[in-house]
Amino acid sequence: MTKEEQYISLLPQIESLVSGEKDLIANMANIAAVLHDTFGFWWTGFYRVEGQELVLGPFQGPIACTRIPFGKGVCGAAWQQKKTIIVPDVHQFPGHIACSSASNSEIVVPVMRSNNVVAVLDIDSRDFNSFDSIDQYFLEQIAALVAVLL
Repeated sequence: MTKEEQYISLLPQIESLVSGEKDLIANMANIAAVLHDTFGFWWTGFYRVEGQELVLGPFQGPIACTRIPFGKGVCGAAWQQKKTIIVPDVHQFPGHIACSSASNSEIVVPVMRSNNVVAVLDIDSRDFNSFDSIDQYFLEQIAALVAVLL
């Protein structure tokens, strides 16, 4: 099954998981778990905007940074720029925050509500160049599902 086919089959599952559940943390936890399990990512999770920081939310994988300042690292940059950022090699990203030295590539997708970033979906891979426009397209749809829950 191609990556695109995996995402296509996963979207209805995620919609079903969050359907009728109003608790944001529960929904984020299940979304992180299903993405992590399906694709075998190194780290999959959410950071929530609180003031001028991103605060760690539900995730799957090794321990993570608890707080990330606005504009710092890939997550902070995606928040600041209000757009998805794909990094083929995190070691080449200026200001990268190395929560895990085993992470080599990353995609961060903002969760937008009324043109404001309220959270980010952060996914790391141990492999270089793991993420592409297919991931971006489907992960942005998943982030939009999360935004509707807010």
